[in-house]
Amino acid sequence: MNTEPNATCLTFGGHVEIDKYRYLYFTIMFTMYILIICSNSSIVCLIVIHRSLHKPMYVFIAALLLNSVFFSTVIYPKLLMDFLSEKQTISYRACLFQVFFFYVSACTEFLLLSAMAFDRYVSICKPLQYPTIMGRRTVNTLLVLAWLVPACHIAVPVVRNANLKLCSFTLKGIFCNNTVQSLPCANSRALLMYGAAVMFNVTLLPMLLILFTYAKILVVVYWSCGEVKKKAAQTCLPHLLVLINYSCLLIYDLIIVRMESDFSQTARFVMTLQIVIYNPLLNPIIYGLKMKEISKHLTLLFCQVKVS
Repeated sequence: MNTEPNATCLTFGGHVEIDKYRYLYFTIMFTMYILIICSNSSIVCLIVIHRSLHKPMYVFIAALLLNSVFFSTVIYPKLLMDFLSEKQTISYRACLFQVFFFYVSACTEFLLLSAMAFDRYVSICKPLQYPTIMGRRTVNTLLVLAWLVPACHIAVPVVRNANLKLCSFTLKGIFCNNTVQSLPCANSRALLMYGAAVMFNVTLLPMLLILFTYAKILVVVYWSCGEVKKKAAQTCLPHLLVLINYSCLLIYDLIIVRMESDFSQTARFVMTLQIVIYNPLLNPIIYGLKMKEISKHLTLLFCQVKVS
């Protein structure tokens, strides 16, 4: 096989009995993809249509749900084609393309959650200064940085890997993720250190910021009246649920990459499917049920559909 990176064809080796269950896999994942698109898009449309939802908190929620759609679109179309194909292959360049957008969208989620945590902190702890601090310019800046910062961080190792000679051509997964780092003949120590720095900047640092802001909110709420506690519970609980859910999925991804030899192929397959299903599908459910204003508009929408 040609060892020129851009001309190399990689094989996905993480599928389990695909010849036997290909149509079952395709049906389940296609249904999940449609549900993800429809559920996330419905809430985004509600936020866009209703002026009462044109507030920073709901703008960040819309951005988070759009990011879930983008995340799913990076993975699902190729995955669905592989289920129906005799051979599950991808070019090295296309694989790096998928890796780039997969991790950009994954890191963007953490930054959006940290922006939402900051928004809740200002709203609950500094309510009088909220309109000044969380103005349109601040919101737009946070949204741009949430996508731009991960893109700049992830681009460096992706471009660097594009020029490395490969010694392995099989990925132990069903889509391209960090396992591509095991393909080159030699890994750069500087690149590994840079990867650790990226993980700290776009995942661990935002998580520490989120935990710090919610700790401050908890202290303020503890000494506040019942109305403030109710408001905090209604707006902060969904964000915390999403954070916990997404953190567990990130740990899954790290486990698959770092300890892939210790897992059976079936276990890796199941864990990988959890990564691409749970978070994009649970986000609209959590915000649709737990956010009072969104839940109210969803109920009205369903009632109108039922009547018509």
